[in-house]
Amino acid sequence: MKQYFLFSLLILLINANVLFAQDKSYTKHTVAKGETISQIATKYNVTPYDIYTLNPDAQKGIRENDLILIPASTIKKADNATSAPKKNATSNRTHTAKPKETLYSISRDYNVNVEDLKSLNEQALLNGLKIGQVIRIPDVAADASEVKSKDMITETHEKPQPKAPENQVVAPVASNSSQDNNVVHIVEPKETKFGIAKKYGMTVQELEQRNPQIVSNLPVGFKLIISGAAQKSESSKVATERPIVEKPKPVVTEIVKDEIVETKTIRTLTKTGYANYEVKQGDTMYSLSQYFKITEDELLQLNPTLKDGVKAGMILKVPGRGTIKTDVEQTIALKTASKTIVPNSSRKSLVLLLPFNAVKIQSDTLKTMDIRLKKDAFLNMTLDFYSGALMAIDSAKTLGLNVDVKIFDSEESKISSNVENIVKNNNLQDADAVIGPFYQQYIEKTAELLSAKNVPVISPLSKEIGKSFPNLFQAMPPSDYGKTAMFAYMMSKNGNIIVVSDPKRVYNKDFISKNYPAAKFVTLLDNGALDITNLKSMFVKGVQNYVVLDSERTGLILGTTNVLLNELSNFQIQLVIIEPNETLDFEEVSMKRLTILKLLYPSLTRDNNSIEATHFDKNYKEVNKVFPSQYAVRGFDVTFDTLMRITQSSSFMSSADQIKSEQIESKFEYFKKGTEGFVNKGVYILEYQDDLSVKQVN
Repeated sequence: MKQYFLFSLLILLINANVLFAQDKSYTKHTVAKGETISQIATKYNVTPYDIYTLNPDAQKGIRENDLILIPASTIKKADNATSAPKKNATSNRTHTAKPKETLYSISRDYNVNVEDLKSLNEQALLNGLKIGQVIRIPDVAADASEVKSKDMITETHEKPQPKAPENQVVAPVASNSSQDNNVVHIVEPKETKFGIAKKYGMTVQELEQRNPQIVSNLPVGFKLIISGAAQKSESSKVATERPIVEKPKPVVTEIVKDEIVETKTIRTLTKTGYANYEVKQGDTMYSLSQYFKITEDELLQLNPTLKDGVKAGMILKVPGRGTIKTDVEQTIALKTASKTIVPNSSRKSLVLLLPFNAVKIQSDTLKTMDIRLKKDAFLNMTLDFYSGALMAIDSAKTLGLNVDVKIFDSEESKISSNVENIVKNNNLQDADAVIGPFYQQYIEKTAELLSAKNVPVISPLSKEIGKSFPNLFQAMPPSDYGKTAMFAYMMSKNGNIIVVSDPKRVYNKDFISKNYPAAKFVTLLDNGALDITNLKSMFVKGVQNYVVLDSERTGLILGTTNVLLNELSNFQIQLVIIEPNETLDFEEVSMKRLTILKLLYPSLTRDNNSIEATHFDKNYKEVNKVFPSQYAVRGFDVTFDTLMRITQSSSFMSSADQIKSEQIESKFEYFKKGTEGFVNKGVYILEYQDDLSVKQVN
């Protein structure tokens, strides 16, 4: 460790020597209250970029009494600069485009105009800006009349100088008390009231008092009065020329996860958990991003409507689970339709076998540990599940449940585990229940080793149905159970079931044909397009027509939903999917058409806005500083359900056989599979509502 710090110090000293050897002439400036980098740059006739070069930490913000360095060499250039800078001058400066960057963001980084940037790279940008593309950055001299920065654009505004261009911040050099020396700020995309107020050393309340039009909204292009008198003709005018901002693309997080159902790693696209949040009066982009621990860009990508400003009453998509509320109390009990489970007083024992694989990480340094946490999806899944389980154990303690909990590292990989040694050396035969391991093959081995004592072994994550053991409980409903539940629901409503099936979905077509022969399959044309006439001929009046759309092809989805929307006035129609479909998450398929058609789909989880669920989210965030992931919620649900069952007067077996339960997002409805083993068939049927919420209908 000492060597590491010494090496770091040496590098810092070398960099410092190189930096100041280039030009030892600079001016020191003590930041006054409310000063910004742009105001300081204007005062010394330098660009903010020059200040950031000598003061990298200033990019994170400056405070009163901070000491910063002002480069004298740039001052000299500024003094000799002409009042009309040469635009589009040739330059050796280049920039390599990074993911999520736009021409607008690059222009702000280099203090240049977007139009200058486009003009200098006209041929290179014919097909738009591409990731990894190298573009040239124009040289634009800075003087006292035009200084552009990463944060804002400033211009000295004194008569008889011309009016500042649109989308610029006008900052007077002299006193702000004169009406002729107003400070005006043009709202740019993604800016918030908090961020603007912070730039000018004022509060949001003061900003709103000067600009009452923005109390409930902050439109892009709006001219804010920072100081001085408001100009009636301009105060509410929205600029006609707005900065160019590329349209945000749908965000899909790619995660490498070990599918428990197979012995090989499958690369899949997985979305993190989301929740609905209703915007309150006074919420801003900044406050929302801070509360939900995401950037403003990420918040905007999740909610493109925010580009028009944050408005009270908006329903936002945010990280989390269910519907986010605040200031609620907790009441936890394992409730069922017929009764509530009441714990007894005898001491019980619960064992968790979780694949931490600690042996692999004992030799990790802080750096390699950080890399491992970023890349090892299986370890992250384990830690998330563990964090949720700890919340369940803490809740059980609060309820006064009399349980001993032991946690062991199962040391699992796709080819080995330490399960046998743990079972034999730690008297697991005396446990009232065992949760884990994660891999199906080791779950089955644990159940086999403990079958003689009939110790319940709960498989928390695997959807695979493998070997059966009388003491094995599959807590995760297998994939086909969602499809079965969906068809059972439609049949219970005596619906007319019509299926639009993609030729690539052979398994699903065979599954439907074999188990639900009454379902009608729509014909597709030779080019794969929908046979519209054939689909229309299958509708029946007087009954609910369920149209099962089993395809991820955008064209087929749009073609089918167009027909359904046109026929809504003639028939009772509802759109159905039988498994997750990522294509529906993208902008090409609008949410509105899905809500109009009241999309129905099966889900292993639900959106839960109950007091218990909201309290869990709040408590989890307080403890872990983030909202719970799907695996954290799963860890809580499985562990708390098990704790409640083993603390009953009857055994876990009897409880599982007789009682259904619901936890934060999961339903536990165990039934005996054949002659041995239990499977959870707890599946929700969910329906899109007009207000963009989701309703449970079964």
